Amino acid sequence: MKTQYFGLAALVLGLMTTAAFSQASRLAIQSEPGHDGTPAWHLGNSFSDPTGFSVVEADGTVTVIPRDQRGEQPRVPGGDAGPPCSHSPVCGRKGGFARGQLARVNYDQTLGYKFSYPYVVPKGIGGLPSVALDSKGNLWVFKRSPAGVVQLMKFDRNHKRVLDVPESVIGHQDKAHGMAVDKDDNVWITDNGQATVMKLSPEGKVLMTIGVKGKRGDWVEAKNQHLLWQPVMVAFAPNGDLYIAEGHANESPNDVDSPDPANQEGVARILHLTADGKFVGQWFGNEVGQGKFDSTHGLAIDPRNGDVWIGDREQYRIVVYTGDGRFVKTLQMRNLVCALNFDHKGNPWMASGQDGQFLKLNRDGKVLGAVGNGMGIGTGQFTEASYWSFDPKDNLIAGDTSVGRVTVMSK
Repeated sequence: MKTQYFGLAALVLGLMTTAAFSQASRLAIQSEPGHDGTPAWHLGNSFSDPTGFSVVEADGTVTVIPRDQRGEQPRVPGGDAGPPCSHSPVCGRKGGFARGQLARVNYDQTLGYKFSYPYVVPKGIGGLPSVALDSKGNLWVFKRSPAGVVQLMKFDRNHKRVLDVPESVIGHQDKAHGMAVDKDDNVWITDNGQATVMKLSPEGKVLMTIGVKGKRGDWVEAKNQHLLWQPVMVAFAPNGDLYIAEGHANESPNDVDSPDPANQEGVARILHLTADGKFVGQWFGNEVGQGKFDSTHGLAIDPRNGDVWIGDREQYRIVVYTGDGRFVKTLQMRNLVCALNFDHKGNPWMASGQDGQFLKLNRDGKVLGAVGNGMGIGTGQFTEASYWSFDPKDNLIAGDTSVGRVTVMSK
């Protein structure tokens, strides 16, 4: 398949992002009763994001370190913001709401899940953006620890930590992000900051690295240039092919027209490779309109037909493509689409980011149920609900991007 380019919108005067419309509609309506199988929802408040500066006790209790007490704390990984966005047709949140001021859409919990914290992650600052289960019930945990502190670890089915993968093996992950386990129990991790995707064996040995560490740029197959740009998550096709979601947002950090000839596109995309890393194709978004996307924060493959579901986080929408990159549909949501997944019955779910819930959907994007107590650090709360796994009973297991704890949601 050849690379597909969706050109930048020609007319941008007076343009308003979908996210801005969504926020306005959220503020216009404060609540809505349940109807047609969708639970009731109400607007909740934001919580001050600790940005990783918290300590978690063995029982899951979180203590946030106040800013005036942080002193000479080591840097919490998260990647540098980079130059401001400047060329994208819809750029940043100019004049809009700061993230911490957004109203939070919270659905009533009608699915009967309970919350527990059986996995004890090593104490220390840094959030936990991603977890992944293997076929034996082992849980891989990917943490944004400071340099010199373990970031990738594995727990057995009895919640005992059985493996730490040291920096000497994977290097320091500047912005630990998404993670997934393939059918052979190999674990794949993404470093959004250093622009690499790594494949590791079940024993924690590096089997393959895609991209060049510290070299963000374009994948240009014709030039044999195999660089990544903000890799955020990976997912696998039924035949074992690999999809890599690249880009928190178009040009963020801005790379278009940079002096680096290997880094000119600076745009969110989906990269399609074979299981051994050979190029199949890629497709891009330009933020505006049907079939477009501003970011690729969520990524999941529909087990029913191999469709690629993309979570366009800041535009509050899910964009669906076929496995070979043909646009299918857009699903507009009320919540940030931070992560996507399918349970063992083939039902789609999404994580609502800083709205702090995991939402069960149908394939038209209708919310059928919710799990999670909203944004915060209390029991069943999340400062950012993001990448998670289903165990064989479809219980949910999740980290928290800004808090270093693992939550188990079970019936």
